[in-house]
Formats: sequence, structure tokens, C-alpha cells
Amino acid sequence: MTDPTTKYPKPPFAKQSQPWPGLARKMNPRPDHGEKSYKGSGRLIGRKALITGGDSGMGRAAAIAYAREGADVAINYHPDEEPDAREVIELIKAEGRMAIALPGDLRSAEFCAKLVGDAVAALGGLDIVVSNAARQQTRASVLDISNDDFDATMKTNIYAPFWIIKAALPHLKPGSCIIGTTSEQATNPSADLYDYAQTKAATTSYVMSLAKQLGPKGIRVNGVAPGPIWTPLQVSGGATEEKLQKFGGMSALGRPGQPAELASIYVQLAANDASFTTGGIYGANGGGTVA
Repeated sequence: MTDPTTKYPKPPFAKQSQPWPGLARKMNPRPDHGEKSYKGSGRLIGRKALITGGDSGMGRAAAIAYAREGADVAINYHPDEEPDAREVIELIKAEGRMAIALPGDLRSAEFCAKLVGDAVAALGGLDIVVSNAARQQTRASVLDISNDDFDATMKTNIYAPFWIIKAALPHLKPGSCIIGTTSEQATNPSADLYDYAQTKAATTSYVMSLAKQLGPKGIRVNGVAPGPIWTPLQVSGGATEEKLQKFGGMSALGRPGQPAELASIYVQLAANDASFTTGGIYGANGGGTVA
């Protein structure tokens, strides 16, 4: 057994910042996405997955795990994240699985529709959709959020899943699944994440709504709600430099989570043996905040 309080790095962390959207390879310490630790057991053999934000964070962890469980995987990412994405593509190929790179900006309805079409064409179908990509920018006051900032967060976090799910549904057969990445911010929002927190509450809501709508069609919909996880989202404007140095220290485990620690959740929610699991929100928040 491993003590979860000492399994991964604890704060204080070094001062660091990157321009949005950030790269995992430049973080200190570098996040663990399960590159060396995740071991598959054939739970997703023959499955075909599309993952947004698949270059880093939970999306990267899910992509690696899915490939090692036997799935072919298409990942979407912002073009500026190409260096991280290339690593993921090579990791998927190393498992003998099909790896499809689909860079582009999710804030475009036209691109989102094309993304799904390209994934279906390249993979030969689609039965897992992981809507994971997100934009998070910390702002001390609502007065500091420009209309363009607000619009960018809403389009990335809410509009894009709507556009992608609409485009994907005609291709999803009974047994398929949709997984959204929400957050503890949905129910316990931080003062400086006014717009981001709203989008995660909306994500939680659409997961529950779609589960009821698509259940009769045999399509399951679930969400994953992380707490503080060590990803480029934080170092590229998602947290202040002061907060970043203490990041995750207020959790019950005294540290932030690593993307690798959520990989098995994404696998479980996609696997056939979770066939009665829909409309669920699965938390991984290190026990919550300790005051």
C-alpha cells in the first residue's frame, strides 16, 4: 500500500507561470499522467474515443489509460499545445492503438462539428466522448473580467461540449458513453473563479439532464469532478502565483492531486461493466478543503 499523503509532491511549489494555454512539460514538478504507472487490463478493447484537452491534465491521463485498455483514441488540443500532444500521440501508438491528433480551437461551432466528423472518419466510428477541455483564468473581481474573457470561458467550457455532443449523437450507438469534466467549483466556488465556476455548475447540470434524455437510447452520461489537480490550467493563469505556491495544501491530504490519480475513474465510466452508471458525478478532491 501507498500513503496517499506522501505519494506525490506537496507544497510549497516553486514560483512559475506560463502564457495560456500552458505546457505540462514546462511545469515544476512535471505532472504525472500515468505515463509509467498505468497498467491496462483490456477493459476497452475495440472502443473508439474522442477526448478534448487530450494533451495534458485529466484528458492526457484518460487518453493514455484508454489506449492501454485497448481503445483507439483521437485527441483534440489547442495548436499551441502541440509539443505536449505529440508525446501523447506517441504513447498511444506505443500501445499499438490508433492515435489521431486533431488540433483546433473549440470556441468555433464549425470546428467542433468538423472535429467530430474527422474523429469518426479516422477512427471508423465513435462510442466514447470525453468533453474535458476547459479555460480557467483567475480574476480577483468580476470587474476585472472583460466581455471577451467571459465569452472565451463560456465558449470553451459550455458551448463546445454542446456543439460536440450534438455532432456526436448521430454516431453513438447503444452502449456508448459521454463523460464531462466538471469540478468541485460547481458546488464550492472560489471567489476569484466567478466565470469558470459557473461553467462547472452548468457541466454538472448537463450531465444529469443528458443522462435522463439519453438513457432510453442506451447512451450513458457521467461526470468527473476533480478538486485541486496539478495541470497547466493552474500555471497559465488559472491561479495566482501566490496561490500556486500553496496549491492543494488545504486539501485533507495536504497536496494537489495528479492527473494519473483520476485515470481509472474515466476508464470505469467508459467500461461496459459500468452499464448501470449514468447521471453520476464522481469526485476526486483529496478529501475536500480543511480550514
